[in-house]
Amino acid sequence: MQKRWVLKPKKNADKSKKLQKELGVNHIIAELLINRGIETFDQAKEFFRPSIDHLHDPFLMKDMDLAINRIERAIGNKEKILIYGDYDVDGTTAVSVVYSFFRDFHSGIEFYIPDRYSEGYGISNTGIDYAKANGFTLIIALDCGIKAVDKVEYANSLGIDFIIGDHHLPGDELPDAIAVLDPKRNDCPYPYKELSGCGIGFKIVQAFIQQNGMNMDGAYQYLDLVAVSIASDIVPITGENRILTHFGLKKLNSNPSCGLQALINLSTHKSGQFTVNDIVFQIGPRINAAGRIDHAKDAVKLLIAKTLPEAKIFSANVDDQNNTRKGYDLQITKEALDLLDNNLHLQTRKTTVLYKEDWHKGVIGIVASRLTEKYYRPTIILTNTNGHIAGSARSVLGFDLYEALSECSDLLDQYGGHKYAAGLTMSTDNIGLFQQRFEEVVSKSIKPEMLQQEVSIEKEIRLSEIDAKFNRVLQQFQPFGPENEAPTFICKGVTMGNNAYIVGTTHLKFSVKQEDSPIFECIGFGLGEFVGQINSGNTFDICFSIEENTWRGKKNLQLNVKAIQF
Repeated sequence: MQKRWVLKPKKNADKSKKLQKELGVNHIIAELLINRGIETFDQAKEFFRPSIDHLHDPFLMKDMDLAINRIERAIGNKEKILIYGDYDVDGTTAVSVVYSFFRDFHSGIEFYIPDRYSEGYGISNTGIDYAKANGFTLIIALDCGIKAVDKVEYANSLGIDFIIGDHHLPGDELPDAIAVLDPKRNDCPYPYKELSGCGIGFKIVQAFIQQNGMNMDGAYQYLDLVAVSIASDIVPITGENRILTHFGLKKLNSNPSCGLQALINLSTHKSGQFTVNDIVFQIGPRINAAGRIDHAKDAVKLLIAKTLPEAKIFSANVDDQNNTRKGYDLQITKEALDLLDNNLHLQTRKTTVLYKEDWHKGVIGIVASRLTEKYYRPTIILTNTNGHIAGSARSVLGFDLYEALSECSDLLDQYGGHKYAAGLTMSTDNIGLFQQRFEEVVSKSIKPEMLQQEVSIEKEIRLSEIDAKFNRVLQQFQPFGPENEAPTFICKGVTMGNNAYIVGTTHLKFSVKQEDSPIFECIGFGLGEFVGQINSGNTFDICFSIEENTWRGKKNLQLNVKAIQF
């Protein structure tokens, strides 16, 4: 599918020139900074030199004082505390941070992760009943619970207190908990609103240390886990998240926790420093696989391991689950693509809604993402689980999936999520009706340009402007991620440097030059179709980001080409 190239409008030229002069950088770097809202020398200094001292006071978060006081009282009275979290990477890392910290001086502590299949997302009555049966009087819920009004009420009736630590949008009513920690609360003055669920857990630890006059290194030792949560949960890498990720990556690359070291040892990452991207593709999927295939408590056992030999045992189990997940993923993706490729009617629709009763529920979200990438339209994958239809939905840039599902709510038993991803359940009888209704709702509201993948380009440059000094400054924009993506450039009228060839099955290796520029090596993932046109010798345009490629201990600049136009 041909991608739509969109060049970002040039922002205030006067501010850009002023910043260029103050920093002593070239005009390209100055414009990139202005695009990120960095307009002064001090803002640039904070951006390029993150400081751990710039983390916000955790007690600025609404209810943090109530949460810490209740935890202190529980420890003082030797009450049993249950650390409860979601089954994804963010939830399991959050539980691991809070549990690992408090277990060192409080013996009456356990963790609880709900079963994806029997309990579903969030706080469950099963989990509360477990707490009651085992004498827990305080539950600290992480990465979930902000809408669990009835569940917290049920716990209150059993004499169990709740502290909610969540980062999702609250509903109209907050749970009646001892403390509700969520920067997205309308009445929360906390300066940064985009913390991950694990980030909230980290702030609880930070607040406890601060109130008790302890060494803050006790919190900083978990920054590698926090960085893994931020990368895997796709939250913005701005503000406080940028600081947490910066220092978290440093720890991950120098002195990771035993659990993360065991996962690093299993990864295919050959050399160089782990980046956000490496976490997303190498570490995150392995942690997630535990909850998708079996039970996410296996992931927590790995992440809280105190020794590397212990961690190796759990990491082998998690890796096996990830390999199983890959098998399901490949099989179901192929079956889903076959359904589409062999049905012209389905291909011409503006939505994809596919159902097969034996598809594994744990991977339908991954499959929905893969089909969205290929056909680029709102996609829902459905399967049968325990007699009910469960679905995972993914959207395209600019289209509000949650709103579309709301218009189909009379056909659904449950649904939840946000603009770009959601989950849903329905009865078997409603599958056909839902497929038709969802197509109608999307067709009447989606804009044609939303059905074509967009490449956002920051600036047009010439290859001769790329050199080692420019790249050194560019690499200091890291860590890259949402709202601070690796800058993408366009270069027009380039020609082949050396012959292009296919690597793997669909990837393209080639090189380019432009007039008197040096030759630059390029990699184009999924762009193998262009091999013949490039080798023809015609000029073409490329859209790319700049990266360092390490091969056999040597580093060289490489262009990661996102799209090609002839």
